[in-house]
Amino acid sequence: MSGAEEAGGGGPAAGPAGAVPAGAGAGVGAGAGASAGPAAALGEAAGPGVPDEAGLAGARQLQEAAGDPDAPPKKRLRAAETAEAAAAAAAAGSGKLEERLYSVLCCTVCLDLPKASVYQCTNGHLMCAGCFIHLLADARLKEEQATCPNCRCEISKSLCCRNLAVEKAVSELPSECGFCLCQFPRSLLERHQKEECQDRVTQCKYKRIGCPWHGPFHELTVHEAACAHPTKTGNELMEILDEMDQSHRKEMQLYNSIFSLLSFEKIGYTEVQFRPYRTDDFITRLYYETPRFTVLNQTWVLKARVNDSERNPNLSCKRTLSFQLLLKSKVTAPLECSFLLLKGPYDDVKISPVIYHFVFTNESNETDYVPLPIVDSVECNKLLAAKNINLRLFLFQIQK
Repeated sequence: MSGAEEAGGGGPAAGPAGAVPAGAGAGVGAGAGASAGPAAALGEAAGPGVPDEAGLAGARQLQEAAGDPDAPPKKRLRAAETAEAAAAAAAAGSGKLEERLYSVLCCTVCLDLPKASVYQCTNGHLMCAGCFIHLLADARLKEEQATCPNCRCEISKSLCCRNLAVEKAVSELPSECGFCLCQFPRSLLERHQKEECQDRVTQCKYKRIGCPWHGPFHELTVHEAACAHPTKTGNELMEILDEMDQSHRKEMQLYNSIFSLLSFEKIGYTEVQFRPYRTDDFITRLYYETPRFTVLNQTWVLKARVNDSERNPNLSCKRTLSFQLLLKSKVTAPLECSFLLLKGPYDDVKISPVIYHFVFTNESNETDYVPLPIVDSVECNKLLAAKNINLRLFLFQIQK
């Protein structure tokens, strides 16, 4: 009876007693939430990479609640899900600072870290030098105003400026060597890969006499000690030297031609400025033309076009420029000339010298379009991105 009374009396008493801790637990939970607010804010102020102690403590409490066998099933399930979410958030918040900086400092166009200069639009969005030049070149080909891919504000060489702070920050970020897989600051990585890395790919010192070996630098000494090419016969070496002489003769032929032209009596040169224009066709095409200029007592004009005036050069990754020279004045006798274009004194474009030859008459007063010998499409984009193309023309009159 007393047991029954105890059980019966204990039942009602247990209910309120059980309710009070539940309410207290709720109060504690609310207090913990209120106190965790400033702690979480402090954690955010310290940076998303700093582990939040209050968040971790809350996650531990939720895990304990999830493992409590006396808790209702729904509560246990809800606590388990909340604990998993809290643990995932804590793990995400403890990421490396470098990984977060990669996403902040990357180029908004190619989404890669800049390797050289960094430009920003008027709203602060970053672009690497290659993408910035490519955007300006594309806009020139499409006859549009170049815009930032993020905020669509206008961009140009005058509106955008370099961000030296970002360039410095990027140069200090760690980057992995492609040979030894070690981490180095990006500013030191190039020197390490070229001079210091023991796993960098190198060639045998006897490559000039035909050794094709490529391998890691730390194996170079062993290979050169066992290389068979130093023991080649004289006849084998003569064949290799003949091939080397042929390539050397081609290079020397160009320079000898330039030196011989410099000995001519009538030589003229001038700075020329190619300005962009559009054709009158239904689908307009970009072309360049210079104002009239006088060299060797004659009036001339230069014209240039992109990708030989193909319909949509902006859709092509490979871009080239070709030009022609036009004689605008009348001549009494055929005028035989050699000419070449070189970069101007204030431009940084890379042009390989090529000499062209033509005989001008009143009936045939313009040359065919000939390639402007720029190195690659990157250099072509630099020219297209500029407001005007400034080059230097040399003319040599050949007298018989």
